[in-house]
Amino acid sequence: MKRDRVHNADPMDQLEEGRRRVVIEGVSPEIDAGRFPIKRVVGEKVVVEADIFTDGHDAISCALKYRSEDGPGWLEVPMESLANDRWRGEFVVAETGRYRYTLEAWVDRFQSWRQGFVKKVDAGQDVAVDCLVGAELIEAAATRAGKEDQAELRAYATALRARAGDEIERAVEEELARLMEKYPDRRFATTYGKELVVAVDRAKARFSSWYEMFPRSSAAEPGRHGTFQDCEKRLPYISAMGFDVLYLASIHPIGRSFRKGKNNTLTAGPGDPGSPWAIGAEEGGHKSIHPQLGTVEDFRRFVAAARGYGLEIALDIAFQCTPDHPYVREHPEWFRRRPDGTIQYAENPPKKYQDIYPLDFETEHWRDLWHELKSVLQFWIEQGIRIFRVDNPHTKPLAFWEWLIGEIKAEHPDVLFLSEAFTRPKVMYRLAKLGFTQSYTYFAWRNTKWELTQYFTELTQTQVREYFRANLWPNTPDILTEYLQLGGRPAFMARLALAATLGASYGIYGPAFELCESRPRETGSEEYLDSEKYEIKHWDIERPDSLKDFIGVVNRIRRDNPALHSDLSLRFHPVDNDHLICYSKQTEDLSNVIVVVVNLDPHHTQSGWVDLSPEAFRLDPHAPFQVQDLITGARYLWQVGRNYVELNPHSCPAHIFRLRRRIRSEKDFDYFM
Repeated sequence: MKRDRVHNADPMDQLEEGRRRVVIEGVSPEIDAGRFPIKRVVGEKVVVEADIFTDGHDAISCALKYRSEDGPGWLEVPMESLANDRWRGEFVVAETGRYRYTLEAWVDRFQSWRQGFVKKVDAGQDVAVDCLVGAELIEAAATRAGKEDQAELRAYATALRARAGDEIERAVEEELARLMEKYPDRRFATTYGKELVVAVDRAKARFSSWYEMFPRSSAAEPGRHGTFQDCEKRLPYISAMGFDVLYLASIHPIGRSFRKGKNNTLTAGPGDPGSPWAIGAEEGGHKSIHPQLGTVEDFRRFVAAARGYGLEIALDIAFQCTPDHPYVREHPEWFRRRPDGTIQYAENPPKKYQDIYPLDFETEHWRDLWHELKSVLQFWIEQGIRIFRVDNPHTKPLAFWEWLIGEIKAEHPDVLFLSEAFTRPKVMYRLAKLGFTQSYTYFAWRNTKWELTQYFTELTQTQVREYFRANLWPNTPDILTEYLQLGGRPAFMARLALAATLGASYGIYGPAFELCESRPRETGSEEYLDSEKYEIKHWDIERPDSLKDFIGVVNRIRRDNPALHSDLSLRFHPVDNDHLICYSKQTEDLSNVIVVVVNLDPHHTQSGWVDLSPEAFRLDPHAPFQVQDLITGARYLWQVGRNYVELNPHSCPAHIFRLRRRIRSEKDFDYFM
């Protein structure tokens, strides 16, 4: 049976403009088809590339357009042609907030004419008609030009119509090309179909050195609960090590119901303080402070005092409640109930956590819950906090975090969020895409050269670099790796050197780290014996075997060398010994180049040959250059190619070299920069 043909509207009517001949595709960076923004900090470049082409042989011109989200209009920069129809342009983000960028391209009739005209003139062909065509194009541009340029363009057109020999030469000169580029014919320009977004943070989003501390363990004498005043006395110690972010474990009231005891035992003794992450008691919840630490006024004074030492306070945010939390009494609808009427506590079968009630994000009252949790952040922002370390964000809905972070940063673009999500890679990446400023990583468990090289190549040389900012932690209150348990002091030094140089942002949990605390609760466990999570500790921070001086040296090296302030230039270099790893970072202008070599074996001296190619740092392949070990001050004369290194882990397991290239001065002698 023959069907009647359905007569649709003319397909040509569905075209926005059939005379737009340029195609724009393959835009980079573009995250998930533009669903998520890329990330930058103030002062950084956004380098955009795209495949841009047209039919035939006409020349095209392309512009990269950008604006701040609150800006009055688009700014633009021309894009340059690379190979194989690839184009590139760049702009600099100057303020926090959000920027938008897109691309526009068009067939450039004047460039096309000029290229053909030159060929005809060179071939000695008659160009009379071509002169008239060129004059028309120039006259059309004059109608689009400002007053100052109109006369000059019309003079070019008049001269071209006259077809005098000298004037024909003028028709192809660069000044005319510049004017024509200034006033292009964009009637049939193609605009990329998306406005892509850049989320711009302050500089600390890219480069920061974190120190984690339990405030309750800050008392000078053993057996006493620390206060914010005690924490203030600890500030010079932390500042002297070169840290700029002091992250406090949870400071809220701790519940009493089902409180955990020492070493996470199910029953607490009469003096056991409980876990700081068991939040909520009669004294209050997430907007309250544990009374033994002090008052809100004490906290604000402490935040101000820290600022005087160059330290910014980061606060822990853990959206979970104890049975004693005021939310349980005031908003029972925010918690899930079991068939027997009791509230569902946290479980990770077969483990049970009766001291924690998870919030029910599937409640019918989810909007009220979301707004209340937003008000928690707003409260602490009012107390002077601009950095939040978020506990286990992967156990809360992703849509919630995207909304919450977006709401907060719309009002406070300087606020930073660190995601503590040790979970599946795709979930970690999604959290970064939807707004978390920085992210914990798998660094703690990457120990071999192959593991470190593969992982950090993924983080810094793939599209991941556009949205995932790594924050490297060799230890946390929850993580004492086997490498640290068995490697002794050299292992702590090696991991510190790796974290501080592989990552522009890193942190340590102290004083456990600098005192090389390595005792696990039991064999095969990554839990600390006598964990600070369940008891108040007294740390002898002046112990002679402390790593505080070594940490201070490494942090000073980080501060003084801009190459270490970013991860994007990280590159690995061959070493003929798998126990040695070598990598470099450099500034764009190569004024600061850092080469790091670390002995990954905490027990034995290891040696090998590092291979540096001349292309890596634009070195003269025939001239030696100097490297200075910034840890020891020692200097070595190296050459392009293979150079010998030897590291005894018991003295220092790492070299942090600054490359100093040989320069010839005006007085004709050599020196090193």
